[in-house]
Amino acid sequence: MATHEPKLVRTLGLLDVVMIGIAAMIGGAMFVLVGPAIGLAGPAVVIAFLMNVVITIFTAMSYAELGSSIPEVGGGYRWIREGLPRPMPFVNGWLGWFAHIVATSLYAVSFGTFMQGLFALAGITVDLHNMDKVFATIAIIALAYVNFKGASPTGKTGIIITLSQLAIALAFIISGLYIMSTKPEWTVQFSDFAPMGVAGVLAAMALTFVAFEGYEVIVQAGEEVRNPRRNIPIAIFISIACVATIYSLIAVTAIGATNTGSDMPAWRFIGIHGELGIMKAADTFMPFGALMVLAGGMVSTLSALNASIFSSARVALAMGRYYNLPHVLSMIHAKNRTPYVAIMVSAGIILLIAYFFPLQEIAKAAGLIFLVLFAQVNAAVINIRRLYAERLEYGFKIPLFPAMPMIGILLNIALALYIIVTQPISLLVMAAWIAIGLVMYRVYSFKQEVEHTAPLLASTGYLERKDFRVLVQYIPEDPIKLIKYALKVAESADGEVNILRVITIPYQMPLSSGIAFVDDTIRSFAPVRSVVEERKVPYHYLPRIAHDATDAILASVEEQRIDLLVYELDRFKRNRRLQMLLTCDAMLVRDVKGIDGSKKVLAFYDDEGEHSRLVLKCIEWMKDAERSVVYLSRLEGIEYVNEKDRLKAHGYKVVEASIPDRMSDRWLTNLIVEKVKVHEPDTIVLPATLLGIDVINSMSIVRALNMVNCNVVVVRHFTIHLMHQAKVMLKRILQR
Repeated sequence: MATHEPKLVRTLGLLDVVMIGIAAMIGGAMFVLVGPAIGLAGPAVVIAFLMNVVITIFTAMSYAELGSSIPEVGGGYRWIREGLPRPMPFVNGWLGWFAHIVATSLYAVSFGTFMQGLFALAGITVDLHNMDKVFATIAIIALAYVNFKGASPTGKTGIIITLSQLAIALAFIISGLYIMSTKPEWTVQFSDFAPMGVAGVLAAMALTFVAFEGYEVIVQAGEEVRNPRRNIPIAIFISIACVATIYSLIAVTAIGATNTGSDMPAWRFIGIHGELGIMKAADTFMPFGALMVLAGGMVSTLSALNASIFSSARVALAMGRYYNLPHVLSMIHAKNRTPYVAIMVSAGIILLIAYFFPLQEIAKAAGLIFLVLFAQVNAAVINIRRLYAERLEYGFKIPLFPAMPMIGILLNIALALYIIVTQPISLLVMAAWIAIGLVMYRVYSFKQEVEHTAPLLASTGYLERKDFRVLVQYIPEDPIKLIKYALKVAESADGEVNILRVITIPYQMPLSSGIAFVDDTIRSFAPVRSVVEERKVPYHYLPRIAHDATDAILASVEEQRIDLLVYELDRFKRNRRLQMLLTCDAMLVRDVKGIDGSKKVLAFYDDEGEHSRLVLKCIEWMKDAERSVVYLSRLEGIEYVNEKDRLKAHGYKVVEASIPDRMSDRWLTNLIVEKVKVHEPDTIVLPATLLGIDVINSMSIVRALNMVNCNVVVVRHFTIHLMHQAKVMLKRILQR
């Protein structure tokens, strides 16, 4: 975004964002969901609420850490851009925008339904057909206008509405506690504490978990919160604590104060009436109880509607800012400092969904979508902590890292699976929306993103394209060295070579200024072209301009459908962002003798991961050399013998090595140095991780590799790091 364009301003204080979080979490659920939850779990519904808080807190800590350290608009979408590879950021933003829009539509229609009920309660007998949609439309337009006027008016409106709903909830709770104080026998209602057992508690948890997801809205306001490093984490934890307390007190007072007029337990009476259960309960112990609950429902849905319009517009703004949606959505109003285009577009889609789509069916996917988004954020916080370490300023840091976010991932996946099993239509809706988004991403969004972050200046080379594609960066200091490795691989694998030349432009200058270098860039390729054409390997020369060379590499990998990146080992070791976000295999080289002189290859191999399988592929590409494999394995007996025989069958000389009970970087370093001294290879090939030890980022291993007098090649298979770790851990458990 150009510096002269209007920007968001920090006008929201701690109270504002706390109220935004409470509003999003209470929503229409305060009186609507508590009744059915009581019917499922009985008095043990309080345990269900507390368990949901425990589950929520693992992910909430990830939001608190990232919200305090990267307080930018877009929340989860923005963080996943930093912590997870393409196309995960787009998928996250696309799903998040959809989930907020659907939730907003549902709140609007619920408000219309409450208004209809209020009219009916007042005895108004006019034709109310479709009046719920009319009231929903009025609410959407009114609150969209409030959002348009600015974050401060939105926050003030949210405070007024949220305080109103809290006052109604407080009136309900105080009335219930007063009745309980006059009824010594109220404890009898809790004597059968968990009538439906553990299954009932779990069912109540699944039903009400959606009510604890609203803290996500707080981080959407990251660029509009004053002192975000302090206020965002505090607001997240305060809002969760407040909502858990309110829900629990409503449930306890409803059960304890309700007079059923018969021997029927209060929890059963409330449960039988389902979504009207709290309203029916209020009628038994509060003056105008039904009216109060109805008013509370109306105010709650308005509060959630206001927060959800705010949140959906911020997701659209962030996606527009990075060209994943049309860039016009990132426009900020010069006077109000609000994303007015994003607000209008989001409000328009909310109206369409509210009027013309089967909202109840679509809404079933919202809970599943949020769980998927939460799992991604937990993964992103792990990668971002590894990527930036202490370079970020934190207002809150997750304790027991990375165990907490790992548990958060597992809990979110478990709940998502439960929803899929119990509501399979939610998976169909989510899958359909993802499919639509991925088509849009491939056809439009990705092209726009690349065009504005790393545009291609020209393209020369063969017209034909091969299925296997190698990318190598042109390095002016020594352009031939890495290209020879790429040519060797492409020649052996019947592939093509894509040579990337990046012209980096300072951030304060527009990318268009790089066009002046296009002629020099094309001319500088002339010495390399003769080397490439001599090998008769199909090639493409790709000069790009970018503010950051890593952006150009990542864009080229996806745009050109690259299978393997050939890159300098030392550069890759220093580039943590490329390590985290690269979406293809990598062949990382430290060249000493040149690949043409490599007649003797020594490879290191274990049987615990994809990286080692790529080691075998790599030495296949070096088929004209003498190849030995140092085989490191925890396998025993016949399994070990079979794997060793398989390696021999490929023509490799197998070198066995014993594994100590306790492995370390130092042990592996000494082993590598020892085997290099004994076998004197021209090239050694290592997997990125060997028996769980990180070869690329281990200081002792890197120092040793810098001292050996041979070429070093480290290969890394593209895999999601957390999934790879989980697979290795599971395999070890099964072997025991």
